[in-house]
Amino acid sequence: MNKLELSIIILSFNTKDLLRDCLNSLKKVKGEALFEVIVADNGSIDGSIEMVESDFSNVKLIKNDDNLGFAKGNNAARKVAMGKNILFLNSDTVVYKNTIRETIKYLNSNKNIGAVTCKTVLVNGKLDPDSRRRFPTPLISFNRLILGNGKLYWYRDVNENLTHEVEVIQGAFFLTRKKILDEVNWFSEEYFLDGEDIDLCWKIKEKGYKIYYFPKVSILHLKGASKGKNETKKKVPLTSRLKFRMASVNSMEIFYKKFLWKRYPLPINLLVLTGIKLLKLGRFVRTILH
Repeated sequence: MNKLELSIIILSFNTKDLLRDCLNSLKKVKGEALFEVIVADNGSIDGSIEMVESDFSNVKLIKNDDNLGFAKGNNAARKVAMGKNILFLNSDTVVYKNTIRETIKYLNSNKNIGAVTCKTVLVNGKLDPDSRRRFPTPLISFNRLILGNGKLYWYRDVNENLTHEVEVIQGAFFLTRKKILDEVNWFSEEYFLDGEDIDLCWKIKEKGYKIYYFPKVSILHLKGASKGKNETKKKVPLTSRLKFRMASVNSMEIFYKKFLWKRYPLPINLLVLTGIKLLKLGRFVRTILH
């Protein structure tokens, strides 16, 4: 019996129709690798669980009782994933032909490659900038958040059609080896949403592996749907909206204290934390007022 080459883990939270499209796209490419599909559902109430059970009986389904967030939700699949490689895939994506085959081939092309992503295309046909990022050091973050210049953060200084090494890839399509995930203990669960992919990339690079952006193949990313950003205010209670809206700035603080604090002098650290606190305040006020 051939060893399972890949486990595809899809985190699900109230994206029934999108999840169906994603699973159907995987059906169309089932010949590209010997893979299993695992859906880890974070307490959906929109019929997602029932849809998977009735229409995709070959999919492994994990039923989390609550919305555990991105890290814990994906990590719930750790005990059941049997593949040599792991692909974290958003439910709001459509996987195109050859993407699975070619990204696995590229990952296996060099033992020093620890993780790979493909070209992630938005509905408007443009590259999702979060496909490739640099670590949010004080200088990078100052340029992006204060000066409004994200050129360096999003690698806009490198042609998007070139395969190249990067520091951070997105959790929407994150291919790595299970052996490496076990080495770094998978996603860090102190993050609720956002930041966990940056954290994982840092841990992978700390182990000496390289991370690559491989744009020869692609997926479609209906960005925001899997995070509830496309829901109307009537559907989402204020407490839930606050939890989602504040998650990214909370993640900034967690990541900085965890990895960057010891690398910079105290005045820089205090300046960074002050900036994060101001961002939190601004986001809180805007969420309350809108």
